[in-house]
Amino acid sequence: MWSLDNEDAGRSRSYDLVIIDEASLKAKGLREVWDQAIKPTLLDRGGSAIMAGTPKGIDDENYFYQACNDKSLGWVEFHAPTMANPTLDPAGVAALKDEYPPLVYQQEFLAEFVDWNGSAFFAESSMLVDGLPMQYPARCDQVFAVIDTALKDGLEHDGTAVIYYARNRIAGQPLIILDYELIQIEGALLENWLPTVNQRVDELAVMVGARHGNSGLWIEDKASGIVLLQQATRRGLNVHAIDGDLVAMGKEGRALSVSGYVYKGMVKFSDYAHNKLVNFKGNTKNHLISQVCGFRMGTKVPHTMDLLDCFTYGVAIALGDSTGY
Repeated sequence: MWSLDNEDAGRSRSYDLVIIDEASLKAKGLREVWDQAIKPTLLDRGGSAIMAGTPKGIDDENYFYQACNDKSLGWVEFHAPTMANPTLDPAGVAALKDEYPPLVYQQEFLAEFVDWNGSAFFAESSMLVDGLPMQYPARCDQVFAVIDTALKDGLEHDGTAVIYYARNRIAGQPLIILDYELIQIEGALLENWLPTVNQRVDELAVMVGARHGNSGLWIEDKASGIVLLQQATRRGLNVHAIDGDLVAMGKEGRALSVSGYVYKGMVKFSDYAHNKLVNFKGNTKNHLISQVCGFRMGTKVPHTMDLLDCFTYGVAIALGDSTGY
């Protein structure tokens, strides 16, 4: 078993069969790996190859897309949508169409190549009730916050972002966005700023009658987030590291993973968060709506979308399973 992260893996070997799994996720360089490292291993034994994966947008540079659409490359396409799987419950499969946005359903379950360019991924209307944001609830189960810090991989990003959520596990609206923040702060001051976020969670827990109070702060376990987690633990704050696999999925992967929850109306804006304007670097607007509802699949996502990260993390943590999916 080899990883495509190693472009020379498998060289000088010989195989009867090679299976390339999740081929669409190798957006760049797969053709070179196939031509130079994988295909030659089939020559000695007259072997064959299967290249499997789910479509991931229309991308002329993606070799999986090329192989499915350019017959001169020699591949034979076998198309298998989810409903063709005889081991799955037909009623459950049929219900998927109502649980996901149309383009997500078309790509992930019909296994079709979808052009994402220009398509708003998270519709604001899905997060409103009859066109309006929600009032703060009188009761809920718990309140928590998700933090995306400004320092990643040694680069100073534009903002440190926080989103505050109210969660209901049994009755009531499953997830409500109560408030958000987007600030510029020096890395050395993040440690002193963190307790103010915890204090805000405490305040909101009282305001919305959270039965279980403040359930904590979730922070990426990387770069400056590692330091924040350590410092917060020393201060006795209730902090949690965001699962590393969830972080590694990237913005588009996380957006896809939580799209069904948003589409089904499980996530709503409160009126306070929906109407809040923030002046950030001289630009006054609702940066939360701008980043979340302005997100487009299939385009280069700016690194400055810190509130988008908080949004997808928060939805995955609250509504996904124990690992955030």
